[in-house]
Amino acid sequence: MALDLVKNVRICEVGMRDGLQNEKAITFDANGIPMRDKSGAFIYRDMVDENGNPVLSKSGKHVKAPFVLSVENKVELLKKMIAAGFKVIEVGSFVHPVKVPQMANTDEVFKAILAEGVPEDVELRALIPNARGVDRAVACGCKKVKLNVSASKGHNIANLNCTPAESVAKFKECVEKAQANGIGISGSISMAFGSPWDYNGVPIDDVKEIVEAYMNVGITEISLSDASGMAYPTQVYDICTEMKKCYPENNWWLHFHNTRGLAIANIFAGMQAGFYQFDASFAGVGGCNFIPNATGNVATEDVVHAMSQMGIETGIDLDQCIAISKRVVEMLQHDTDSYILKAGASKDLRLELPKSQG
Repeated sequence: MALDLVKNVRICEVGMRDGLQNEKAITFDANGIPMRDKSGAFIYRDMVDENGNPVLSKSGKHVKAPFVLSVENKVELLKKMIAAGFKVIEVGSFVHPVKVPQMANTDEVFKAILAEGVPEDVELRALIPNARGVDRAVACGCKKVKLNVSASKGHNIANLNCTPAESVAKFKECVEKAQANGIGISGSISMAFGSPWDYNGVPIDDVKEIVEAYMNVGITEISLSDASGMAYPTQVYDICTEMKKCYPENNWWLHFHNTRGLAIANIFAGMQAGFYQFDASFAGVGGCNFIPNATGNVATEDVVHAMSQMGIETGIDLDQCIAISKRVVEMLQHDTDSYILKAGASKDLRLELPKSQG
């Protein structure tokens, strides 16, 4: 039976934000080899203050030092992505630099890449936490911002003393400020497919409530995100089908982490439901700070390769896409969760037949 999939997909490269924001400084041995513990996990450097004292979290644990790519490195990657055919790129986030130091140079990255010149059909966007993020977007020339809220009602109430829908209602100021400055704005719902705090799953009615809250403040471009890596294909198909039926006017995106190896299958399920826009991260870089053992968003080259194999158009050059992810691995100095970087593209697998024994 043939799969009933969309024929064209649009990919947003989120590695610059969702991937790099999780990078920590790895400890290397005398030979320049990344050090690992007995379980095989990387050993990260502890952060120290200006006096050389260790920085501790509120719980008393050592805070790990962040690994921050330079403005020059980030601009290099952006230029390569634009040349490869990416039309939507999440450049970074306008969050407090102390909270996410990996994103502290996002403003400068925007200024630098815009000075180089960006084609009109390329959208560069950034994540914002509040109205102050819109101010920073205005100051550096960013023309698209994205808000985010967790789908977990209990988690949101514990952290912010309000439901997710109530949090979204407070985004009205962000929307008004963005619109007044000619800046596009979208929203995302993290853990829409499941969360570690909702043992019986996140009710779809809760997700709908958040969608409607976004629509009430004027946001109709919405991403359903699986930050926890708990989504599975039949669930994705059912939820996406319901969203398309109830809110056909919305502009939908899907965002899948590959923590349990189901991201590509989940993308196919979304495609079968008529969704055609997906986030992906170069080399599979990333994770989730509050989800144990979380991996990054599905690797961009894995998605582009899969689409290429099936004759589905992405507008992205596969070879250039792979080269970008290889460059990212060089910059980060560690391997990543990418099947294509490990095995190569199928089209490049060519072996000679063994010679006759006669």
